Amino acid sequence: MTDHRRPVKRSLTLKGHRTSVSLEDIFWKEFKRIADAQGDTINGLAAEIDAARGDIGLASAIRIFVLERALEN
Repeated sequence: MTDHRRPVKRSLTLKGHRTSVSLEDIFWKEFKRIADAQGDTINGLAAEIDAARGDIGLASAIRIFVLERALEN
C-alpha cells in the first residue's frame, strides 16, 4: 500500500537541465491539473515558478503556488 502523504521524487527539466523535486502525491496531482487548465506543461509551469521563487526551494515554491491557487477558489 502506497502512503500518499510521503513525498514522491520526480524529474523536471528547467532551462534545459534536469532536476528532481519531491512533492506529496496530492501536490503533484493538483500541480498537473493547474498546468493542464492553463494549457501549460508541468515543466513550463515549474520554470515560471522557479524564475519567481527567490531564495526558497523549488519544492516549497510549488507547494505554495498550489496552495495559493486552491485558496483562491
